[in-house]
Amino acid sequence: MHFGIISPPVSGHINPFSAVARELIARGHRVTFFHMPDLEERIRSEGIDFCPIGDSDHPRGSLALSLQEIGKRKGVAALRYTIGAVARTSAMICRDAPAAMRERHVDALLVDQMEPAGGAVAEHLGLPFVTMCNALMINRDPRVPPAFSPWTYSDSWWGRARNQIGYAVSDWMTRPIMNVIGQYRRRWNLPRLRSGDDSFSSLAQISQIPREFDFNRTDAPTHLHYVGPIRASSPKPIPFPWEKLDGRPLIYASLGTLQNGREALFRVFAEACDGLPVQLVITHGGGLTDEQVARLPGRPLVVSYAPQLDVLARASLTLTHAGLNTVLDSLTHGVPLVVVPITYEQPAIARRVEWTGTGRSIALSAATPERIRALVQQVLADASAQASARRLADSIRTAGGVRRAAEIVESAFS
Repeated sequence: MHFGIISPPVSGHINPFSAVARELIARGHRVTFFHMPDLEERIRSEGIDFCPIGDSDHPRGSLALSLQEIGKRKGVAALRYTIGAVARTSAMICRDAPAAMRERHVDALLVDQMEPAGGAVAEHLGLPFVTMCNALMINRDPRVPPAFSPWTYSDSWWGRARNQIGYAVSDWMTRPIMNVIGQYRRRWNLPRLRSGDDSFSSLAQISQIPREFDFNRTDAPTHLHYVGPIRASSPKPIPFPWEKLDGRPLIYASLGTLQNGREALFRVFAEACDGLPVQLVITHGGGLTDEQVARLPGRPLVVSYAPQLDVLARASLTLTHAGLNTVLDSLTHGVPLVVVPITYEQPAIARRVEWTGTGRSIALSAATPERIRALVQQVLADASAQASARRLADSIRTAGGVRRAAEIVESAFS
């Protein structure tokens, strides 16, 4: 079969799709990624076909500028800016993807849950599609708080009432995206979406979290599959100065790809670990300059990029912004966490870290070196947190990962 992929243009979504694509290619299928020209070199470097769309309003260089703007914001401001960017991307996909997919003779689509344009395009073309939940799932459940809220799970009447209000607020905030999708659906004579859930696949929905990391759901669709982190070995190994690890307990610090320019938070991490009997490894993804790195307190081992899973295999604790991929990679190796959520679904992921007992969370506004140091010491000494992290690692090992995801895709379209 020839599969087309529609995804948000950021690493946290692209990486799982790339892993599934390479697995499907190894099984004899053809896979093409459809997106703005800025992604072409990256996608092709992983051995995946690429079809550029949207050059008229998303020319080369525009993605970097947009991501820089997102990185400067936090909280609701970052969310609002991102919603505007997603609305523009959704319009581009609806406008340009159908003709490109017809020309490439695509048989079926793999669509990211956070890109509702994908489902609309699939329906318009009469193509079957599978939904990939590469971020925290946004499926609605009366007992589960909205994915962009900082609330914890509650099965009480007031918890359900709170969640209902939260979903209404979420609908209001995402109107720019749904308005774009609605315009094209009307143009294509497709039924109106009552909620975002209507844009998900009725064949299969694949989530890259293990079931044990999710709250207790009562309304989950029967075709929702928890497969755990969707990973594959990188075609380009990432170098790392392994010889500089000195044998002390390793603390791994990362702020992902969109928040990695936050020098102040990296400084807090470095100062918190300075003087502790640990070795701090920081990866900043190119977000810090050499001068900023030189000014970090203590003597952390700092790299632009790291083979994250390989480093985490040696780690005792992770310091992070609660990005889903870093959290899941840590739990894959049974590594507990101290998380400082910044924006998007990170507060909700932080609540799940606490709910599963796999670490501690602290608000960005309260994240001082003294408080981070205290949390690091607490988690390192907490046998319960370590046991909970190992329990999540066991559940991830049995969830199936990328192979299970590919099997579900093939089964859905067979």
